[in-house]
Amino acid sequence: MAMMIPDEVVNRVRQETNIVDVVSQYVQLKKSGKNLFGFCPFHDEKTPSFSVAEEKQIFHCFSCGRGGNVFTFLMEVDGLSFPEAVFKTAELSHVKLDERLTTSNFGEQKTDSKKEKLIKAHVETAELFHHVLLNTKVGEEALQYLLDRGLTRELIETFNIGFAPAERTMLYQYLTGKEYDKTLLSETGLFVERDSGELLDRFYNRIMFPIRNQQGKTIAFSGRIFKVEATEGKAAPKYLNSPETYLFNKRNVLFNYDLARANIRREKEVILFEGFMDVIASWDAGVKNGVASMGTSLTNEQIHMLDRVTDHVLIAYDGDNAGIEATKRAVDLLTEETHFDLDVLSLNEGLDPDEFIHKYGAASYKEMLAHGRDTVFAFKMRYYRKGINLQNESERLAYIEVVLNELLTITSAVEREVYLKQLSAEFDISLDSLNTQYHQLYEQKRTKKKVDKKEYYPEPPMEMPTNYQEEYPEPPLQIQLHTQKRKLNVVEVAERNLLNRLFHHEEAWIRVQAQKTTFNFVHEDYEMLFILFENFKETVDQKDTIEAFIDFVKEPHLKNLLVEIELMELSEDVSTGEIEDYLDMIGRKSSLQEQIATKNAKLIEVSRMGDTDTARQLLMEITNLSRLLKQ
Repeated sequence: MAMMIPDEVVNRVRQETNIVDVVSQYVQLKKSGKNLFGFCPFHDEKTPSFSVAEEKQIFHCFSCGRGGNVFTFLMEVDGLSFPEAVFKTAELSHVKLDERLTTSNFGEQKTDSKKEKLIKAHVETAELFHHVLLNTKVGEEALQYLLDRGLTRELIETFNIGFAPAERTMLYQYLTGKEYDKTLLSETGLFVERDSGELLDRFYNRIMFPIRNQQGKTIAFSGRIFKVEATEGKAAPKYLNSPETYLFNKRNVLFNYDLARANIRREKEVILFEGFMDVIASWDAGVKNGVASMGTSLTNEQIHMLDRVTDHVLIAYDGDNAGIEATKRAVDLLTEETHFDLDVLSLNEGLDPDEFIHKYGAASYKEMLAHGRDTVFAFKMRYYRKGINLQNESERLAYIEVVLNELLTITSAVEREVYLKQLSAEFDISLDSLNTQYHQLYEQKRTKKKVDKKEYYPEPPMEMPTNYQEEYPEPPLQIQLHTQKRKLNVVEVAERNLLNRLFHHEEAWIRVQAQKTTFNFVHEDYEMLFILFENFKETVDQKDTIEAFIDFVKEPHLKNLLVEIELMELSEDVSTGEIEDYLDMIGRKSSLQEQIATKNAKLIEVSRMGDTDTARQLLMEITNLSRLLKQ
């Protein structure tokens, strides 16, 4: 049976950790008032409503309501048990613990859930493929292929690359030998089912790249063909990905995101690649902030993943026609949906990053990353030249109009002037003529009926501040988000205020304990928090800190409510009579509310019966009680 992690270990890790340092490795935070704000990692949103209170060492999302301390955050975002979250916090915060302490000694018993079984099956599959590649004769040819392509054994280990041999029952026999049942295996996506019901390995004669989720757990695979014989004479895709399963939805996954995330935050930029080998080759060249989408166009879900950790994206897709088209789609989506600063990498000779590194070396590659970038508009100018005969007058004029239309999206007057001068010089057209044409297009857009509100066409003389889109909403917006929730009545406000005082002021606790036999909170959740805090004070041998109490509370909805109460802005000192006022409000006014509710129900009943005299009397009584309630 798993042991309890020692309280002294938990307390030391908590005390030596700054929640901002940990959360910042998952969420891009920006200061706004006393707190820091960013996009919530637990749900998709376009306005940042996730708050971290450094002073209190807690987090809270004003939109989805989740909240807690640093351990809660890691448990939620990485799907960890409490002991695992403590050890990971220590690792991220560089808190040294006794080497004899390990998560295996203190880990909680794993639940036998379907998700955990599926993940375990994928992890063991990845280990098998990796072993076959590195340690068996059947994997020698695939290993040599990778080594010939410049991959080192260290790189193969880092990405846990493996090999699925031609034998199509090997994996099935391996997993059934580990007592996985056929029903579960059929849901992994690792097998194809024949009409007879027999399961065959989906991946065979392919180099295998494990696909991991944000927590670094293998949830799918991508298999790369490397021998023509593997197709058995049939056309086969170069890469074969796992189908969508209970674990895997390709829209929600970015290859290498788990390893790259910390590097993205450190570099303040993500490099978006088209293929796995580009990511791996760049990693080997020392560029470790790269990710790749799963063989399809970039999705909104993937964009939101990136939006939480960086403001800057460098698109480094392949230089061939397919890569250029993919770049255009990515540029359009990123500029439409987000506030990213975008650059486009332009490699020579139409090479992809992997090919460029092998041909010119890591140093030249890093030089290109630093100085071989195009702005989005410069890329679009090149893109719109494709297939255009600029010697033809009508095609040349059409191209110029397209470019001028694109200029309408640029907010910087200086940047517009640079590109107008380029057009003027290249096509021998006066700058005045181009400006005139630009203004005409601008007016057409401005007067167009029902302009899309997402588009913004600035007045030509105006220039928006360079940091306009980098600024997060001011605190009032966060308050507005919070107040959109259910409105609290006066009794609930009093209950929350009283609990906040009880958490931090011993005199409040003494005053409430004096009335313990006659006082109760009206609402069940507040009463439960009161009872839990009472037990916490009696059983925990330490200073009463809200961070420790958050760990003591196990129910998620109570934990979230606790954080909301802790974030209330109350004065530091308890004023004279304040606690008595709360007690009176909760005791007396809750009774008045019950009386009003009872009389309202009776009023409806007598009104149906046509008893006007009784109804009139009840209305007077309800009015008088309502006056008392407002006092």
